[in-house]
Amino acid sequence: MSNLNKTILEGAGKLQQELLNHRRYLHQNAEVGFDLPVTKAYVKEQLTKMGYQPQDCGKAGVVVLAGGKKPGKVFLIRGDMDALPIQEQSGVEFSSKTCNMHACGHDMHTSMMLGAAKLLKEHEDEIEGTVKLMFQPAEEPLTGAADMIANGVLENPTVDAGMMIHVSTGMPVPEGMCLLPEAGPGASASDWFEIHIQGKGGHGAMPNACVDPVNVAAHIHIALQEINSREVTPGENMVLTVGHITGGTTSNVIPDTAAMYGTLRTFDPEVRSFVKQRMEEISKSVAQAFRAEATVTFPIACPALVNDKDVMESAEKYMEELVGPQGFISARKAMPGKAKMSGSEDFGFVSEKIPVTMMMLGAGTPANGYVYPQHHPKARFDDASLQHGVAAYVYIAMRWLEEHK
Repeated sequence: MSNLNKTILEGAGKLQQELLNHRRYLHQNAEVGFDLPVTKAYVKEQLTKMGYQPQDCGKAGVVVLAGGKKPGKVFLIRGDMDALPIQEQSGVEFSSKTCNMHACGHDMHTSMMLGAAKLLKEHEDEIEGTVKLMFQPAEEPLTGAADMIANGVLENPTVDAGMMIHVSTGMPVPEGMCLLPEAGPGASASDWFEIHIQGKGGHGAMPNACVDPVNVAAHIHIALQEINSREVTPGENMVLTVGHITGGTTSNVIPDTAAMYGTLRTFDPEVRSFVKQRMEEISKSVAQAFRAEATVTFPIACPALVNDKDVMESAEKYMEELVGPQGFISARKAMPGKAKMSGSEDFGFVSEKIPVTMMMLGAGTPANGYVYPQHHPKARFDDASLQHGVAAYVYIAMRWLEEHK
């Protein structure tokens, strides 16, 4: 290891102005899903300037390799690039020029990955194997990682382990400090659901001649909440949220159809399967009781992100070398059993294939004025955290490869 920890910390610090420039450009040009022409072009341009040969992967992903001059394993680091379809209200001087907003901090992730790429290139002769950098689209709709996996991101060369960092704001994780998880599920599985109800429309003054699908939707909504309170083991984490209900176009007409849209979050695969089954049974039975019909579909499904014990413990060891025992938070020591994230992360698809770990990086606490959470139009992030993410990416990747030759 020699003085690699100090070298990496100093090198990351020297990149801070570049990281700021990256972040501001990406933030102002926020794009969503797989539709990332400006973002992708910028990432590839910057990587090419560093001496890489960026490779396209899937619909909008980019991959580069650092190292490879010495034999060894392959370690993956990932940063997502997409924003959210939100009109920004943060008031920062570099607010988005598009109708989208980096309200989840993916501009931070991409900037840190570009910084990591530059620092890895500077230390390329020292890398005991290969670091694969995965620049991913479409994390928000939970489809980008699966697309890149299907297009070979974990192959040629075959990846042995990996990690990702996600920034947080509006939460009590100090700026620039990493929170390392416990082994096991760290981010929930996500199942987006749709419930379509077929009734019988007619005049609003003659409900007896109709089958009101809006009324059916109301009863289904209430019934679904009983799954958590009466059918799932107490203490098991599960969230079922209906975020959108639609039906009808005017006040005096009972519509033919209504629909409900929402999200299911679970950690245990058996609970996930059970709840989905009960959702179908309850929705269809309630609809039938009111002389209607209901169909339930799950158009988007993402598995839980599972933190591998060995990779997580290695990362914890390396972070202690990098910043000392007080410079990061170990969830398994400081908050055992409390570090699961009910939000979902499509890096879960990667965790199904290889051992990985996820880390959280503090980028704004309420005590310091960062009061709005991610996905809020007024969310802000502390740029000072960028260099810390770069250092963690580079040091953990290089040390894991060194110890797993």
